[in-house]
Amino acid sequence: MKIRTIISFISAVFITNFSFAQLSDLVKIDYTILPRGNSEIEYSRIRGLFNYPIQLKKEGSYLLLGLDYSNIKLVMDAHPSFNKEALSDFQLLDLNIGYTAALKNDWRLGMRLTPGFSSNLTAHDLSLEDVIISGDVVFIKDKTKDKTIKKPWRLILGASYSGNRGYPFPLPFISYYRKFHSKWSYNIGIPKTNLQYHASSQHRFKLYAELDGFTANLQQGVTINNTLEAESINMSIVLGGLQYEYHISKHIQFYARGSYILNNSVNLRAKNKDDILKLDSSNALYLRTGIRFKI
Repeated sequence: MKIRTIISFISAVFITNFSFAQLSDLVKIDYTILPRGNSEIEYSRIRGLFNYPIQLKKEGSYLLLGLDYSNIKLVMDAHPSFNKEALSDFQLLDLNIGYTAALKNDWRLGMRLTPGFSSNLTAHDLSLEDVIISGDVVFIKDKTKDKTIKKPWRLILGASYSGNRGYPFPLPFISYYRKFHSKWSYNIGIPKTNLQYHASSQHRFKLYAELDGFTANLQQGVTINNTLEAESINMSIVLGGLQYEYHISKHIQFYARGSYILNNSVNLRAKNKDDILKLDSSNALYLRTGIRFKI
C-alpha cells in the first residue's frame, strides 16, 4: 500500500521540459527529434533521469530525490544576423526534491522543488543566470485502487511553475483520470490530456495532447545584427499524437510516440525576457522513443 501511495504522488507532480514526465519512473532514458522538414532548425534531445523515494517517520509521508539530465542540440542553417554556433548545444540538469503527506478525507498533499541549470555553457563555468527554479504544489484524491468503485478515478488539483519547460510562467495543474471500461481510460486536464486503449497487459495505445519545450541561458550572449544581444532562448511546443507502449515486464516499459506539432515557437530573448528574434520553426513532426523502469 505504501508503494501505491508513492506512485499516486510521483506519477502526478513531476514535470521536466517539457516535456511532462512521471516520477513513477525510477530510471528513464529517451531520445526526441524534431526533423528539420521545411524549417531551418532540427531539434534533438537525449534525456536520462533517476529518482529515489525515501519513507519518512511520519506515517504516509515520503521524500523523493532525483536527478534529470538532458543534452539538447539544434542544427540550423547559416543565419545572416548571428553566429549559430552558440545555439548548437545545451546542457540541462535538475535536482528534484519532492514531499508527500496524507491529509484528511483521502486527500494527499504533494510538493516539489527543482533547482537546476540550463545553459549553452560557452563560458565553461556556471553563473547565476544559468540557474533555473521550478516548483509544484498539488492535492490528490486517488480512487484507482478502490475495489468497490466500478469506474476508478483520480483527481489532481494544484499549480505548477517551471523556468525550463518553454512556458516560464505559472500554470494550473488539473488532471482528472477515469477508467470507464476494462480496455479504455482517459485523462483530461492541463498540461496534458489523453485517451488510452489497453489492448492487453503488454500493449497500450494512447492518443494525447500536451505541452513541451525548454528555456536556456546564453552565456556571453549572442549578438544579432551587430546591435541587439540575446541572453536566452525559449522553445515552446503544443503537440498531439499517438503513443505506443510495450510492457516488457511489470516494471520495464518501452515506448514510442509520433506527434504532429500544432504550434512551435523558438525565440531569442533579451535580458528582460522580451522576444527580439523569432526563428523559423515550422517543424511538423515530433518523434520520441525510450525505455523506463517504473515502480
